[in-house]
Amino acid sequence: METNKMAERPRRKLKLFKWIAAILLFVVLGLASASWYLSIKLKPIIGKELRALVRTSTHGLYSLDFANIHTNFITGTATIGEVRITPDTTVFKQLIAAQKAPNNLYYIRLKKLSVKRFKPWSIYFDKVVDVKLLLFDKPEVTMVNRHFDFNDNLPPRPRKSPYEYIAKLFKSLRVEVVDFKNMKLKYVDNNGPVPEIDSLANMNVTLKDWLIDPTSAQDTSRLYLLKDIDINISDYTYATPDSMYHLNVHQLDFNAKSGKLSLKHFGAVPRYSEGAFARVAGYAKSRYHIQLDNLVLNGIDLPAFIQKKALYANDMHIAEGNVSVFRNSTFPKLEKVRTGRFPQQLLQKLDLPISIKKVSLGNINISYAEFSRRSLQKGKITFEKTSGTLSNMTNMPKVKAVQPIMQADLQSYIMGQGKLEISFKFDLNSPIGAFSYKGNISDMDGRKLNQVSKALGLMQINKGTIKQFAFDIAANEQEAKGQVKFRFSDLSLTLLKKEEGEEWLKRKALLSILANALVIRSDNPDSTGKFIIAPVQFERKPTSSFFNFIWKTLFQGVKYSIGVTPQKEAEIRAKIASFEQMKGDREERRKRRQERREQREREEANR
Repeated sequence: METNKMAERPRRKLKLFKWIAAILLFVVLGLASASWYLSIKLKPIIGKELRALVRTSTHGLYSLDFANIHTNFITGTATIGEVRITPDTTVFKQLIAAQKAPNNLYYIRLKKLSVKRFKPWSIYFDKVVDVKLLLFDKPEVTMVNRHFDFNDNLPPRPRKSPYEYIAKLFKSLRVEVVDFKNMKLKYVDNNGPVPEIDSLANMNVTLKDWLIDPTSAQDTSRLYLLKDIDINISDYTYATPDSMYHLNVHQLDFNAKSGKLSLKHFGAVPRYSEGAFARVAGYAKSRYHIQLDNLVLNGIDLPAFIQKKALYANDMHIAEGNVSVFRNSTFPKLEKVRTGRFPQQLLQKLDLPISIKKVSLGNINISYAEFSRRSLQKGKITFEKTSGTLSNMTNMPKVKAVQPIMQADLQSYIMGQGKLEISFKFDLNSPIGAFSYKGNISDMDGRKLNQVSKALGLMQINKGTIKQFAFDIAANEQEAKGQVKFRFSDLSLTLLKKEEGEEWLKRKALLSILANALVIRSDNPDSTGKFIIAPVQFERKPTSSFFNFIWKTLFQGVKYSIGVTPQKEAEIRAKIASFEQMKGDREERRKRRQERREQREREEANR
């Protein structure tokens, strides 16, 4: 009897489990059926309400169209296929007339829009929409920008609360995350006579905590109803309009809440080698190769950039990088007027309004190389471990009125040795591009400069120590004035020449001896303690570039300091002319002697 009872218990448990399983299966099937039924019945209602919501909340500016909707109320998911969001240009014109039009129009198309993890019962019973994720997968977005003055200085919030458009349907509408994955963005700038178009791919945009409720439109911690925005771009390449460069960005990250933009591995890469660049350009065009790593902008004003395409930021940091410039001067020069192209003047001409309070540089290596027409050799000068700051980088009129000076304070090491400290001050309001610069180079072996002086100056520094090279110059588009204090010792030079058919440069032995003996100062101050301060007054040619102007101004001070004054230059030219005359006379006498010798030989042969 007891045995029968014990055998009965497992059978009862099994039967109970079967009943429970049957009930659960019935519930699941019931829910699935209800979900399917609701999907069928509610699909046209949902579609109608979505279209109406988009149209109403944008004042009729945008319309939503799609091919199909699939919903699953059990899992709280939905997908919308073949989505199109397009603006109505007629309504846009009406909004312009009413001064209520936005600066940007958007055209959006995608294969599928996914809505994940929403609560259908809360929507039905509580009138609260709470969606965890809204996913736009591989969308194609066209953004058309046209700036309107009436939008300036508007807060980053809707003019009218969107809650008014949903109040009859819902108490609140929240989407925790809106993801645009692998987006293609085409940007059309309609602010000029001809539209300018740019494109981006591999772009990800994440919008966080989008909320419409009675108070969200007035929430100053929100940006266009959002708590935050993250943007990521990977492996972006842009070919410049002149087809000479590729601009590359390995990775870009931006966060709206902090206003922080990070760029890793930004490069301006020439499409042609040093040998081919000028040949493709057709003239002696400078070739730039720029690679900057870990570039960071802080405090970016995103609403200003969206509304009027203006870049406002607190500071910018460039941790390290390389900038190399090469020029092949064997090609023809492109003689054009470069007046109005100083740094502060170019900044004022930028289409992009910009204001960055401070730019910090660290460990930037800069080089300039040139293949000389005269020497057929390549000369190069380097500025290594360049660092410093640039303050008040702006082309904004209000900022300039408060502080009209943009200042750069830099330090570097010439040829990795001589320490250079230099400070520039640019007058942002000057109609003639006024600026000043002063600085100092100290403790350098002069022979280090042979890498540039031999090829580009046809001069070799045999020995010499640069103790100090100090300068203080005020300049504008027309001229530069100031002084140079050049302290050096034990200076000796050799003048060089290029002879046709010869690979290497040859010494001008006699002229070098004359220059060192009669012209060049070997020391400044000299043995008596006399120190020469070189006055500088240099007139700029309209075709000279900014850096060429600086170089030639300082070189005038160098020449004066080592003894090559205008008077000495005249003496040198006279001595060279005299030497060339003597050389010519000697050649003439040698020629006559040769002719007489040949004449005697002919006469003896005829006897």
